[in-house]
Amino acid sequence: MVTKQVNGSAKDEADVSRADTLAREIFADIANKWALLIIEAVGDRTLRFTELRGEIEGISHKMLTQNLRLLERNGLVVRTVHPTVPPRVEYTLTEPGRALRATVDAMCDWTRRHLSAIESARHRFDSA
Repeated sequence: MVTKQVNGSAKDEADVSRADTLAREIFADIANKWALLIIEAVGDRTLRFTELRGEIEGISHKMLTQNLRLLERNGLVVRTVHPTVPPRVEYTLTEPGRALRATVDAMCDWTRRHLSAIESARHRFDSA
């Protein structure tokens, strides 16, 4: 896993338009369909892995694991392992994760509001 080094100023590192910034790497980690759906599914709750997988139709065990690790690495999800047999693992959004969830919620609302217009545009485009 490659991580950008924070060499410049905080302003430089936060510039998502530059390919060599940490901000671009973070953006790439969270701007994928699975990460967004995980953030939306966890919401204000604490969920076990199997509960979370049941909330997101079509996600494989591997993709859920990879994306949870990315979200945890970026400080958006906290993973708690309870010392039981078998171990019980739970996931909860952190404060930055909850803040990002507000944006994800807005994106979901936007999608619901504009779905029919987008579907019509796709149909026109594909028919041309």
